[in-house]
Amino acid sequence: MSAHEPAAPADGAAEFGDLGKVLVIIPTYNESENVEGIVARVRAAAPGVDVLVADDNSPDGTGAIADAIAENDPHVQVMHRKGKEGLGAAYLAGFHWGIDRGYDILVEMDADGSHQPEQLPRLLEAIRDADLVLGSRWVPGGAIVNWPASRKFISRGGSTYSRMMLGLDIRDVTGGYRAFRKETLLGIDMDSVASQGYCFQVDLAWRAVRNGFRVVEVPITFVERERGNSKMSRAILAEALWRVTAWGAGRGIDKVRGRKPDDADGPDDETTAPATATALPGTDTVAETAAPTAPAAEPHEPVQEPVKEPVKDAKAAKPAAPAKADTAADAVQGDPAPADDPADASAKPAASETKAKADTDADAKATETTGDDATESAATASAARPDSPAERP
Repeated sequence: MSAHEPAAPADGAAEFGDLGKVLVIIPTYNESENVEGIVARVRAAAPGVDVLVADDNSPDGTGAIADAIAENDPHVQVMHRKGKEGLGAAYLAGFHWGIDRGYDILVEMDADGSHQPEQLPRLLEAIRDADLVLGSRWVPGGAIVNWPASRKFISRGGSTYSRMMLGLDIRDVTGGYRAFRKETLLGIDMDSVASQGYCFQVDLAWRAVRNGFRVVEVPITFVERERGNSKMSRAILAEALWRVTAWGAGRGIDKVRGRKPDDADGPDDETTAPATATALPGTDTVAETAAPTAPAAEPHEPVQEPVKEPVKDAKAAKPAAPAKADTAADAVQGDPAPADDPADASAKPAASETKAKADTDADAKATETTGDDATESAATASAARPDSPAERP
């Protein structure tokens, strides 16, 4: 060990063999002043866990220091990455490394000492009954040491804004001290995560809630780094702001359209537990419930059109016709005038003068037919037709 102070005793130093294999992932970039001390503290706090240092090719030699630690401790491994690609990318690479090697619990921890390894047993204890455990600064028992008011405002404001936009019932959405079950990471489609920094932590918590995983928070004390430089930047804050705003807007649009893929609203109860509790009543279950599936429709008999009975005797369907067709009715229906009865042909005078007189009388008779008589005659003629609507079933 170097000139770093000796590791403080853990608040339990408990073994967690029943959880399976546990891996603590510590991303590093220019953390040569901190990496040896943080690894030693983790090993003292939970001797049964393994440590993966994911170094982004630090120019200050952090990777080489980690290699020296790993040579003397089989519980420590080092992943050398090509260059600085961001906190989110380093954690995703570490998650895949651990899952591929059979780890069951994967823990996020900063290298600068702000996440105290001595409180790791709290997270491991809580994950026995959870899918994701968040070390929270903003629940009773949580605290922040050596932060200016401006940093507190940014952190707390970011969590509050994310909660409002995404409907999350989580107090500390942006915190990075977390323990995941392997199944949780596999169930949130982590390969599609593209966010970094603060936003990366918001993204993973929101995905866990949306996919129905049980999320709890435990109080931690966050201590501002004493050595090295913070990686916080305006670009990280800007990314978090626009991504959370975009996600919240999309969530609102889905609600308006009646779709609720991400409706993760938790209970309104904001009561929290004492500092020693491992879960908060208001957040011990914030998983989204899936919309109930509509019951299958009962089968029903197909609707059949009524069968038309054929008219066997067209004459039987017709009402008794008047002895003499009405000339006005014929005019309404558009039928040709009935031909003269051959029996009466011999009685008619052959002279053209007599025929002209008959035509004149017929015209006069049509003129005398009133509108009501014509309508009645039309109805009678329509009823007499076999294909009239009145005859249809």
